[in-house]
Amino acid sequence: MTNLLLWLHIGFSIFALGPVTAATMSTPRFIRAKDVNVLRYLHKTTRIYGIASIGVFLFGLILGREFLGRPYLSASMTLFIVAAVLLVMIARDQGSAIRVLSSENPDDDAKVQTGRVAALSGVVALIWIVILVLMVWGDPS
Repeated sequence: MTNLLLWLHIGFSIFALGPVTAATMSTPRFIRAKDVNVLRYLHKTTRIYGIASIGVFLFGLILGREFLGRPYLSASMTLFIVAAVLLVMIARDQGSAIRVLSSENPDDDAKVQTGRVAALSGVVALIWIVILVLMVWGDPS
């Protein structure tokens, strides 16, 4: 059973965190290009894979239930929750950029959303790497 949980945890990590990171990291480029159709797609991708990333947390929680008091696991779970909140903020800014670029006002070019999404998506990617380091070098024994 533990092997199945580990496979599910790793599988969700690969197939949920990778696409959500790619979608959020490429959003600023398409905001600058004012490509609303691609932005809608990236917004939808962020929401779907952001929700799917909860599976990483749940399977990790079930897998590490014996070690929940360990500092590396507590830090990883806390960082994951921070990253999830940042993903919600990124999705909000993506939606805001879509509304701004879809409006009739040619003066607003969504520069605020571009910078915020770029910064937050970089922080989220860094958080995923820190969690990976904690999981690889954490001591479950």
